[in-house]
Amino acid sequence: MSDQTPPVRPRRGETPSRASLRTAVVWEVLRDALDRRVKATGRDALDVLDTGGGSGNFAVPAARLGHHVTVVDPSPNALFALERRAAEAGVADRVRGVQGDVHGLFDVVERGGFDAVLFHGVLEYVEDPAEGVRNAVEALRPGGALSLLAAGLGGAVLARALAGHFTEARRALGDPAGRWGEGDPTPRRFTAEQLTQLVGDSGLEVGSVHGVRVFADLVPGVLVDTEPGALEALLKLEEAAAESPAFHAVATQLHVLGEKRG
Repeated sequence: MSDQTPPVRPRRGETPSRASLRTAVVWEVLRDALDRRVKATGRDALDVLDTGGGSGNFAVPAARLGHHVTVVDPSPNALFALERRAAEAGVADRVRGVQGDVHGLFDVVERGGFDAVLFHGVLEYVEDPAEGVRNAVEALRPGGALSLLAAGLGGAVLARALAGHFTEARRALGDPAGRWGEGDPTPRRFTAEQLTQLVGDSGLEVGSVHGVRVFADLVPGVLVDTEPGALEALLKLEEAAAESPAFHAVATQLHVLGEKRG
């Protein structure tokens, strides 16, 4: 069966895609965490939980590394797309989709049964972020890793200001949830400090913090699409800036890696 799943990080020699700008930084951190867990456990195949994993943007590449991935998502359509994508990638036997959400997580998966938990794009939508993080952590085995990706406040403020919506930018800056108005599609945004506190309060040790899409959402698309080598150069710039705390405050998304003491 042909492998039609795009890599989350372009392989050597491949031209990067716009999608890789959104996933490359997170994937590099996550893959390193999985590799460390493999060495620590002596097991080549880890048990990975992807909460809100949708159609498998991270689940399928993780399965291609040989790991067993359980995706919990409330959308039947997303789970159907996941099943199709896993089959096309030849990893259907290593990907399992179940319907559910993080608040009822242990109605559908085992508590303490996973080496890594992916918590990407979920925290913005849960009613109680602290409870959501605690549930994700309780799904981990001792020594396991939590990969948390959430919307960043500063990136939204900067984007609204650069678009000329200065009142909305100021509103987001002062709003407890980081929203710029009633039409804002994102229910909640976070600072790096808020995310690291949530992870730390849940009992995890914060391993790293990265800014995601620091520049990608601000650079005109026509420049990236028409200038030779611009997309690859932008990807390298994103990766170089991701670890710098100076850029966390303006990133569209923030990624925190936490590790459960074991």
